[in-house]
Amino acid sequence: MSTPEPSPGFTPRTVRCPACGQPARYAPDNPWRPFCSARCKQVDLGAWASEAYRVPDPTPPAPDPEAPPH
Repeated sequence: MSTPEPSPGFTPRTVRCPACGQPARYAPDNPWRPFCSARCKQVDLGAWASEAYRVPDPTPPAPDPEAPPH
């Protein structure tokens, strides 16, 4: 499998891996970008699959229609 050629003017850069914080090359030659390795990519995927990343829901729960009024 060949590495895709970057578009003209593209400058590869180094970013922090979102999983471990180590430097990661953000360029077409890094198949795991923005991660530094396949392991970090899998760790992140596992966190999503186990619902470790959640967005809080500020909506209060609906009142129970079976509950007596106060």
